[in-house]
Amino acid sequence: MLLIPAIDLKDGQCVRLEQGDMNVATTFSSAPAEMARHWLGAAARRLHLVDLNGAFAGKPVNQAAIKSILAEVDGAIPVQLGGGIRDLDTIERYLDSGIAYVIIGTAAVKNPGFLREACTAFGGHIVVGLDARGGKVATDGWSKLTGHEVIDLARKFEDYGVESIIYTDIGRDGMLTGINIEATVALAEALSIPVIASGGLAGLTDIEALCAVQASGIEGVICGRAIYTGALDLAAAQARADELTA
Repeated sequence: MLLIPAIDLKDGQCVRLEQGDMNVATTFSSAPAEMARHWLGAAARRLHLVDLNGAFAGKPVNQAAIKSILAEVDGAIPVQLGGGIRDLDTIERYLDSGIAYVIIGTAAVKNPGFLREACTAFGGHIVVGLDARGGKVATDGWSKLTGHEVIDLARKFEDYGVESIIYTDIGRDGMLTGINIEATVALAEALSIPVIASGGLAGLTDIEALCAVQASGIEGVICGRAIYTGALDLAAAQARADELTA
């Protein structure tokens, strides 16, 4: 079970939002590269970056901060990145710069043909982020709710050849109210590709609960506010997850 620290970038700073609301942001660091170094030192095995401004603008915005993080990591662990990725040229630039996995969210829902092309051109490097409220997929920085069911879309994207699915329960994200285990398991069991849980991680109890259902196809969990507030010790939690899933 991978515990993946999130570094969410807004205006070049490391922040956490509540339920995806850009107007409710807590700044945890003005130096994202230092934050990346911190999580490397806490035994992180992968980093999760989100260009929040990019997600709303529909194009990359926080390139300078992303570049500084990649320089700090220097290939030590894989880095996955989402937010504002809408074309193949952007994917190619990010992969060339050292990003291991590119996360496509809104564009996957609105332009499935683009996702299919991305999977064909960059097989093994494309992850889809499906963000949902009440089982319905949201787009555009979570501001618009669609009529699409999460499982239906995920199955279609699996057929395209995506590497994995990151499933976020919007209502829980940044709220420390606990992972939606039931919905995450239902999605994982419907697919043959891995699912990464996201949204609401509150503490070690959630990690232990996810480890108990890892066999359903859950590869990891995005760790956000809990590791920034101290509610979860990343290194200790990863050691516990390793112990439970050995």
